Amino acid sequence: MAEDERMKAPLYIVDAFSDKPFGGNPAAVCLLEQPAEAAWMQSVAAEMNLSETAYLVPDDGFWRLRWFTPAVEVDLCGHATLASAHTVWESGRLPAHQPAEFDTASGRLVCRQAGDSWIEMDFPALTVAEAAAPPDLLAALGADPVWSGRTKFDWFLELTSEQAVRALAPDHSTLAKLPVRGVVCTAKGFGQPYHFVSRFFAPGSGIDEDPVTGSAHCALAPYWGAKLGLAEMLAFQASVRGGVVRVRSEGDRVLLAGRAVTVVRGEIEA
Repeated sequence: MAEDERMKAPLYIVDAFSDKPFGGNPAAVCLLEQPAEAAWMQSVAAEMNLSETAYLVPDDGFWRLRWFTPAVEVDLCGHATLASAHTVWESGRLPAHQPAEFDTASGRLVCRQAGDSWIEMDFPALTVAEAAAPPDLLAALGADPVWSGRTKFDWFLELTSEQAVRALAPDHSTLAKLPVRGVVCTAKGFGQPYHFVSRFFAPGSGIDEDPVTGSAHCALAPYWGAKLGLAEMLAFQASVRGGVVRVRSEGDRVLLAGRAVTVVRGEIEA
């Protein structure tokens, strides 16, 4: 591409599911005036080298939203949606009292400000169907789950304890060979304030461990809600960075809430 053909667009890096810089899950948010080629978006995502880069294109009162890891485009991403909503409000592109509406590969997703700097996202609930975990998966995790299943995206394993989840040190090269987006590992929380904890591994999608995975909570919320008899819960994703997710199940929808903070404001020129 010639110098005068290079695309310029505002770009932000936002730490999602955190109320302070360098916590939660960082996402890049790129604001485009018109759709870009998928190959260009994938190249920018690889350059950003964050778990997700989100691309927003305005379209008659809402935004078209797509998400890319450094390796692939994905159909659903929570933290980059949270980062996108935070960005359109903070940058003044949308008044704070108006919901942020995104058209995505997973349908229309709506985000609203929920007081005290929380952002609430309305996402589809994901069903977890019981299934025996393959031996390669268990060997790679070094774990013996008390229950295993599948969502349409991921393997889903309940482990014996929060300590077992926190202690996981998986073989990422083996996990990368599994024909799924990623692997959710979870356990009941050990005391207050968290009802359950989780970790998420997705080396096959270009992310060894995702710091905080909103979309995984679309399955975690109904799963733990049924086990604990609760509609509203507080969750913690126990990665190195860590992140807090508030969840509420409402039928075939899950409301996910988190905070976000902008750490970089700039422009992509490529």
